[in-house]
Amino acid sequence: MTAPALTPPRAAVPHQVDTRYRLTFVRALRGEWIKLTTVRSTWWSIAIAAALTIGIAVLFASAVDMPGFEPIQAVVSPIQFTMLLAGILGAISVTGEYSTGMIRSTLTANPGRGSVLAAKSVVLAVFLFVSSLIIFGITAAAVSAVVAGRDQGIDWSDFDLSFGPILTASLSMAVFALIGVAFGFILRSGAGAIAATVGLLFVLPIVASMFSIAGEAWKWVSDAGMYLPSSAAQSLILSGGPLETPVAYLTLGAWVVATLLTAWGVLRTRDA
Repeated sequence: MTAPALTPPRAAVPHQVDTRYRLTFVRALRGEWIKLTTVRSTWWSIAIAAALTIGIAVLFASAVDMPGFEPIQAVVSPIQFTMLLAGILGAISVTGEYSTGMIRSTLTANPGRGSVLAAKSVVLAVFLFVSSLIIFGITAAAVSAVVAGRDQGIDWSDFDLSFGPILTASLSMAVFALIGVAFGFILRSGAGAIAATVGLLFVLPIVASMFSIAGEAWKWVSDAGMYLPSSAAQSLILSGGPLETPVAYLTLGAWVVATLLTAWGVLRTRDA
């Protein structure tokens, strides 16, 4: 009786990963873009921002006719109101996922929580910046038509009185959206994130300005208010603000970095 022949074991074949289905940061960006642009609240927010910007600017340009008035002031002045829409849009883009439970699917598909935060932040910032550029461009055309009868117009040859304020106003809208995103991840509650965003962008500047008449003992409060995001943005958009241009840029950048780093820390340490 012959012993059965032993066949040598087959060499282990390394597992091949199909790179076509590997999640990359570019694909994470695409996913966030789809989630943002397929929600009706996004387009309602942009439509309301456009209506407010164009409407307020046209009314302002029609009502103000005085020496020294620059039409570009009317174009960018509505940002005091539309900044709230930018911040709220950033907040609800995050809290909406928590309220529906979609955040679990997001974090399962992309376990890198820093990647999730970065992708959402990039998409929101780019979306608000481009949308704001378009809105301010349309507003500039509308304001130019209003002031044409007074032999006025936007001096497009002067960067500081034309393209400059529009670009910095659009950048500020992106910054406000990022602050809303950060509060969304930190608080996870739609009401809480919106309240915090409105408080930082709108309420605190008003409170700080009240202390400007309270005497020298309280002057530090109004001085601190100059470094709030909305105050720094006003210094950037038109000259003559309380902060110099480099300081205003640093202030906005510091707010973005501080809030997003806090959001990243919270996102890493909390369960979805």
